[in-house]
Amino acid sequence: MTSTPERTRSAVRPVDFIGVDRLLSEEERQVRDEVREFVDREVIPVAADHWDRAEFPFDLLPGLGELGLMGGSYATDYGCAGWSNVAYGLAIAELARGSGSMSTFLHVQSGLAMAAIHELGSEEQKQRWLPGMAKCEKIGCFGLTEPDAGSDPGSLDTTAVEKDGGYVLNGEKKWIGNASFCDVAVIWARMEDGKLSCFLIEGDNPGFHTEVLPRKASQRAVWQTHITMKGCHVPADARLPGAKGLGSTLTVLTHSRYGVGWDGLGQAMDCYETALAYTKERTQFGSPIASYQLVQQKLVTMVNEISLSQLLSIHMGRLKDAGELDPATVSMFKMNNVAKARTTAALARDVLGGNGILLDYRVMEHMADIEGVYTYEGTNDVNTLIVGQAITGHRAFSYRPPKNPEPNGRAEEIAE
Repeated sequence: MTSTPERTRSAVRPVDFIGVDRLLSEEERQVRDEVREFVDREVIPVAADHWDRAEFPFDLLPGLGELGLMGGSYATDYGCAGWSNVAYGLAIAELARGSGSMSTFLHVQSGLAMAAIHELGSEEQKQRWLPGMAKCEKIGCFGLTEPDAGSDPGSLDTTAVEKDGGYVLNGEKKWIGNASFCDVAVIWARMEDGKLSCFLIEGDNPGFHTEVLPRKASQRAVWQTHITMKGCHVPADARLPGAKGLGSTLTVLTHSRYGVGWDGLGQAMDCYETALAYTKERTQFGSPIASYQLVQQKLVTMVNEISLSQLLSIHMGRLKDAGELDPATVSMFKMNNVAKARTTAALARDVLGGNGILLDYRVMEHMADIEGVYTYEGTNDVNTLIVGQAITGHRAFSYRPPKNPEPNGRAEEIAE
């Protein structure tokens, strides 16, 4: 008899083969369990249909805001939950378990837009935007990537020129989640001296135009957008005072990359949970397929990889809470967990046989979404080279400035 998704979903407990629960505080377990319950009740029943139709589930936003996921590790002074970074990571993993698209929404809203305002903004900017964003009453996006500037953000072409008591921005951004319905866009641009800075653009600005990217085969229930800015004027106080050059992006990207590492763990967990339950119920040749050696080998590989990712994730959270999580370490974290998720999803799809390609079982949805995660927040190759530089002292990728660079500071900026 073939298992239904409902039976498969309810037949297995959360993954904890090596007893990682004992490494968590009571508050961290409570956060995880509350988010898991919400995801099981509200997210999973609708996720596959929204993914199939490429529709964003706006109805989920009030509930996500009430849970405290957005900016979960930031202080209550800004309307945030004030969780530990481990609790925040556990919450991300649970949301990713339910929907890779919705966890991507979280990374944009919380890990990028809110993080940029929190880390680089003025007190007035923080008080204006963070409380509403924490509740999902205000939506943010983060515009760094451009059509011709992805892994090399120092080559971006968007410009900001001082004019009429403020700034005028011109340029394009691509792959920007949430931009088509945002209240505020966090946009990086090059100043007249060649240095990078960052600006807050309200979504109804007449010079700010968005177009949702069509025909995606990954992250289908979250909308990535092409932004065009033509004569986009913002007031002087729209500039983030802490954004001072290319290095300022690293603070934000390190925080977001940390969250994406937990995303990989959550999606891998759901694939394994589904596969394990399925093998206990699916009967072939007179026995549950869980009784066969090759199936067990795949399940053992999955739970082994997940267990290692769990230990790494908790350790990364403890380092972040202690202020000791450096960019190279977080690159390893993201690279490791997402690569393991990729392997786990493929094995789970194999275990489910033909049913593995049905969206009802969610594994194929995760497989496709993990491909997006594998690329964003630093491609696997770039993160590999970041770690490589950290352990060897040799930078394997860099901008080679011309011998006679233009006197606009651009070559110096990128070389830093």
